[in-house]
Amino acid sequence: MGKFVIEGGKSLKGEVQVGGAKNSVLKLMAASLLAETPSVIRNVPKIRDVFIMKEVLEHLGAFVDFQDHELFIKPSINNFETPYELVSLMRASIIVLGPLVGRFGKARVARPGGCNIGRRKINLHLKGLSQLGVEIRLDRGYIEATAKKIKGGRVFLEFPSVGATENLIMAAVLAKGETVVIDNAAREPEIVDLCNFLQSMGADIEGVGESILVIRGVDCLSGVEYSAIPDRIEAGTFLLAGAITGGEVYVSNANPGHLELFLMKLEEAGLEIEKKEKGILVRSKGYTNSIDVATFPYPGFPTDLQPQIVALLSLAEGISVVTENIFENRFLYVDELNRLGANIEVKSNRAIINGVKELYGAPTMAPDLRGGAALILASLAARGSSEVLNVTHIDRGYESIEEKLRRLGAQIERVEFKEEEAWANETTT
Repeated sequence: MGKFVIEGGKSLKGEVQVGGAKNSVLKLMAASLLAETPSVIRNVPKIRDVFIMKEVLEHLGAFVDFQDHELFIKPSINNFETPYELVSLMRASIIVLGPLVGRFGKARVARPGGCNIGRRKINLHLKGLSQLGVEIRLDRGYIEATAKKIKGGRVFLEFPSVGATENLIMAAVLAKGETVVIDNAAREPEIVDLCNFLQSMGADIEGVGESILVIRGVDCLSGVEYSAIPDRIEAGTFLLAGAITGGEVYVSNANPGHLELFLMKLEEAGLEIEKKEKGILVRSKGYTNSIDVATFPYPGFPTDLQPQIVALLSLAEGISVVTENIFENRFLYVDELNRLGANIEVKSNRAIINGVKELYGAPTMAPDLRGGAALILASLAARGSSEVLNVTHIDRGYESIEEKLRRLGAQIERVEFKEEEAWANETTT
């Protein structure tokens, strides 16, 4: 538990480097279970979710060493159950289902519930696995999956779910002599990174980066050394930090090709964008235009940058409309932004944002990971002092965000709570 104390109104300038992609690294960790020999994964962020996934792999019997942004994973699996205590901490733990049933033919994984931003149904995961010959049984809150052999065939996803695509890919790569076709597969850069990792291990995957994947099962996979792609969501967050404070920020170790529509929207909002080979520069012109944004699966506008761009648009000239098409509860942070002086009204899956001239410091509570990031951005632009509480959410996806922001000139400090102080704060907020 803890909070960030932020003195706003300072223009951010300078360079910041982003780390490895959270949404890729977690899946690479799960995929390492498919190999018969150890793997080394580099460019790994030191964030809460990585440490939780480390616990998940260790619970399954793997040896995991994490030092200097590098993971060493020895997949010596002797247990096939992931308990609810771990899945409840991080819903992405469900991603071990595919590797376990693909390599060992069995898995027992606690069924994840909903999360703050939406239900995130797993029916597409289970339906797809069933079509590959996996027998699925639900037993007292657990998913039990067994398969004597993964069968070939065509799986059509009703929605290009990232998690379902990943679980199906990992279940299929060891389907000896079988060919699996995944139609309407997710195309996110993190999916491409997973496929590249598996191919380097010896997997046979065709159509990487496209909506139809053809996977020909091989006999075995070998561990490799691999570096994860940069985190496009962290990159976008820091670009918006420069934009909302009227500054100039260069984000290094960022791939502009992963953020094409997002960068187009920043330019539409009146910002100068320079795409470099290994980074992106944002420069404010001193104003922000109102724009409309709608989230969609990649290559559409990323839902994980929706709260952050809403923070920027709260200071835009005119009225902006942001439509959320992925998660039904992704506007939980809006009431907190309004506490800072924003004028935002939520109607169904749309946020109507009437831009204001200024935000004012206030205490706020992070409702989730990306909503918490949006509150930090708004607090950086607000006049006076702000507090962002419940920073555990933010630590799930950003490594030392306050230290990186300070390098850009932000006045932000982390204050840790004692347990009894945290309890008193939550009961009075």
